[in-house]
Amino acid sequence: MSSLAPLMGRLSQTFSPRLCMFFSTLVLSVGCTLTALADTFKVFIAGRALAGAGGAGILIVAIIIVLQTTSPEKRGLYIGLANSGMTVGVSLGAVIAGALEPKIGWKPLFGIQAPLSLIAGVGLLLGIPANLSSKGDNLEHRSLRSKFGRIDYSGALLLILTVTLFLLGLSGPTILITPLILSGLALPVFILNEIYVAKDPVIPISVLRSRGTLLSCLATVGFMTARWCVLFFTPVYALAVRGWEPAASGSILIPTNLGFATGGVVAGVIHIRRDGSFYMHSLISVLLFPLTFLVLAFISTAHSSWALYLIMVFCNGAIAGASLNYTLVHLLHLTRPDVHPVVISLLATFRGFAGSFGSAIGGGLFGRVLHKSLVNGFADAGLENRHELIRRLQGSPATVPLLHGKEKKVAVSAYEDALKALFLGAVALTVVVAAVQAGTGWKAPKKIYDQLPEEEEIEGGEGITGGS
Repeated sequence: MSSLAPLMGRLSQTFSPRLCMFFSTLVLSVGCTLTALADTFKVFIAGRALAGAGGAGILIVAIIIVLQTTSPEKRGLYIGLANSGMTVGVSLGAVIAGALEPKIGWKPLFGIQAPLSLIAGVGLLLGIPANLSSKGDNLEHRSLRSKFGRIDYSGALLLILTVTLFLLGLSGPTILITPLILSGLALPVFILNEIYVAKDPVIPISVLRSRGTLLSCLATVGFMTARWCVLFFTPVYALAVRGWEPAASGSILIPTNLGFATGGVVAGVIHIRRDGSFYMHSLISVLLFPLTFLVLAFISTAHSSWALYLIMVFCNGAIAGASLNYTLVHLLHLTRPDVHPVVISLLATFRGFAGSFGSAIGGGLFGRVLHKSLVNGFADAGLENRHELIRRLQGSPATVPLLHGKEKKVAVSAYEDALKALFLGAVALTVVVAAVQAGTGWKAPKKIYDQLPEEEEIEGGEGITGGS
């Protein structure tokens, strides 16, 4: 999903957003079908990869369609609604799957997604205007062969290779150095390909040189990495510290994802009703974000108020939803309209990185603190030779409610320590994110390329950069 996301913006310019959306739903449907029919782990992973390839285009192309079919007065609202659709689906999916899996098994859960995706794809194909195309591309009358000839295949392959190796190095239980080194070697090759080889690069040079785009993408990675700490570990809190049933622990995602949807929509309805800079609003919303983690760090205990906890996870989601809406609209202000589809795709790619960062970096910090607290806690309680229990507790928070007496007290305390360290780490990270967001600038790019001759505009106009 992350490796193909940057390509979808360029493909929606070469072809139509309507066809890209429909094709994405077809690929997602096939991937879900393959997953549901899998009898081996390799086939299962192949199905998930194919589903991810289809999922790469759905939200990205949806935002592109929103930009092309709405006025500046309603753009913020519909971007918020598109983001809300995704996050509501995530929270409902977690709850529904947790409730149904013990009764019907995992294969039907994946299988039922295939016809739903297909029905949605047909509905989108019929609902999206057939004449909708990327503004300014002048490709409506070109042949299909000519459109395929415009694709930067070498750049696409190099970009997929770079992203895949990068995520592979971070996604396991330990950091793998070799894939990270290979990814670092592939990245400059990709950039050189885009500058000197590609006639129609996947990522235009103006985007690669834009400080506003680069810093916005980096801020998004840090911001969403912190956000994933809530999405990954609040169910762990409900399970290990509060003793909820495994099937019910996912329901704690409902208030935080409801907050995400609410924040994005409210910001769009009330405030994002024009083109232009949203610099201060982006910065203020990012600065409010670490305050929610600071409170969560001290209330992730067995005896804290449930009402306060639910309020804080809701607020965390609401600020995240509003902030992502503000920062996206501000990034559109910092970049030229002709590269907006590519910029949106690039931003979504960095947003996708955050899931791996949240699991690798956040999970690593959580695991180290948890292990240390378990070892010290059992030693202080006079409970020797608990190595196997420590291993099980690190691997499964569902083990905690099964314990009794001193063992359970030590385990709950260790999980509280690990959650506190994790959320305090998120505070530090989001403070850095605020500093990065502050560097994006507030001025739109100069439009001197409008004054250039046609050939210079195509070849030299790519160098215009945004930001201040």
